[in-house]
Amino acid sequence: MVELQSAQLDTVFHALGDATRRRMLRDLAAGERTVGQLADPFAISLAAASKHIKVLERAGLIRRKVRGRTHLCRLEPGPLAGAQEWLGFYERFWTGRLDALDRLLREEDARHETKPKGENT
Repeated sequence: MVELQSAQLDTVFHALGDATRRRMLRDLAAGERTVGQLADPFAISLAAASKHIKVLERAGLIRRKVRGRTHLCRLEPGPLAGAQEWLGFYERFWTGRLDALDRLLREEDARHETKPKGENT
């Protein structure tokens, strides 16, 4: 199970590792888009856009349905929850470390404020 989760996270982070794909996901958050609509903001061909979309599909981040010759894509945010959970661990880690540093600096400031004048550190 852990290996499966790790492989899925690898795929999700790989998909998120490209600015074009991140922008496509952001655009899809507003609603369904065609492949052409997803390609429009970029100077890329429909074939290049399709390659990006396939990476997002493999990561489970989008679903594509075909209506005639039109390919409609929609956001599937579920896999982002696993990435958020993984990142949340490090957010808690760094928050704890920064809170400890803040406490240490406040204690040091308080010690300096309570020392009599003329006394060195």
